[in-house]
Amino acid sequence: MKPISKENLLTILIVVALVLGALVGQFLLHDPSATKEKMEQAVQPWKVAGDLVLIRPLMLIIIPLIFTSVLTGVTSIGDPKKLGVLGGATLIFYVVTMVFAVTTGVTLAWLFNPGGAATSLAATQVADAAATLPSAPPGGLGAAWLQILYLLVPNNFFSAAANNETLSIITATIALGIAITVIGTKARPFVVVVESLHEILMTLVRWILWLLPIGVFFLVAWAVGRMGLKELFDSLKWYVLVVFAGLAIHMFGTLPLVLWALTKINPFKYLWSMKPALLMAFGSASSLATMPVTITTSVTKGGCSRRASGLVLPLGATVNMDGTALYQGVAVIFLFQAFGIELHFTQYLVIVLTATLAAVGAAGVPGGSIATTLIVIAAVNTTLAATPGVPVLPLSAIGIILGVDRILDMCRTTVNVWGDSVGARIITRIAPDDPDPAKEAAYA
Repeated sequence: MKPISKENLLTILIVVALVLGALVGQFLLHDPSATKEKMEQAVQPWKVAGDLVLIRPLMLIIIPLIFTSVLTGVTSIGDPKKLGVLGGATLIFYVVTMVFAVTTGVTLAWLFNPGGAATSLAATQVADAAATLPSAPPGGLGAAWLQILYLLVPNNFFSAAANNETLSIITATIALGIAITVIGTKARPFVVVVESLHEILMTLVRWILWLLPIGVFFLVAWAVGRMGLKELFDSLKWYVLVVFAGLAIHMFGTLPLVLWALTKINPFKYLWSMKPALLMAFGSASSLATMPVTITTSVTKGGCSRRASGLVLPLGATVNMDGTALYQGVAVIFLFQAFGIELHFTQYLVIVLTATLAAVGAAGVPGGSIATTLIVIAAVNTTLAATPGVPVLPLSAIGIILGVDRILDMCRTTVNVWGDSVGARIITRIAPDDPDPAKEAAYA
């Protein structure tokens, strides 16, 4: 009998942990008769355990790993002109796929009208929702994008690192890498140190991978225990099903088709190779926490180059949010439908554009898209307010969907990470570790 490889054993353990976590959460932790506050208190220790076992160790190495990954990627490319080509191609891929994603979500929400079955929820839950509502970024979409510009041009590298402002770290590191490339051989000793640190961090990631089953077990038990599986199939079932359908179409249809069209590789074989990262994304609901696993898996199992992975994946964990954009499109339309507010083509177009832009600003941590969803609602309200007598949606309406947000967060994060992985595999064709002379000549 052929022995089970370490990789397959880890996958089996993670899947078992997911199932056991769901069973424990549903049958041992969840108490439908308990108040929401008591239920939160009962399951909180499981979340703490998951954070201590898995999330905190991974978050500890994220900032240094972003620094070493991006710097080694930039210095390995060498020519700043090539870096511009790679960066431009990466950003185009991210924007286009996010537009595809949110268009899919908006189309499904328009076709199936999930909010029509939840109208009774609107009057009874919106008042209670205001107490737990996260605050919307002041100033609307313009202010949110001004904040992104500030992140793109940081004024203190160490402050950015302390505050986990990953976009600031990436832009500052790219600038440093270009300067190192210009200096040339004089900077080689520093590059050698960074490359050694990168290998050390990757070794730590491989060790932490074996904590995945334990951490995922605790986190899934917490997520299911606090809400219960039944809640998914009450009055919000159509909303949940439409989100699931949209994410499935994008994950198993759109992204594989794009990957096959641009690389001619088997997209589902590549998806299977990325399963440790995807399972980690599902269990943690955090693109940032998953990023170290995504980088390791893409290089060792997915056939991605270190060059591409070092640049594309840290950037993707920060700005590429296909699943989040799709979710925001469905969530916003659902809420307007639930309140009986009719939307037209103009509003749908605003949702597509705003959800795409707002998703870039969504934090790569659990629940990070709630605040940006408020931005999309506010943008639609602005277009509605231009017509006298047309009602607008109260921002507190988002509280209706917060109860099922965690399970949807897990699913959309998985799609986010899969989109990052597809981008890394596509950009590998442009930036292989062993450059093709013909491709090198094409950059000249």
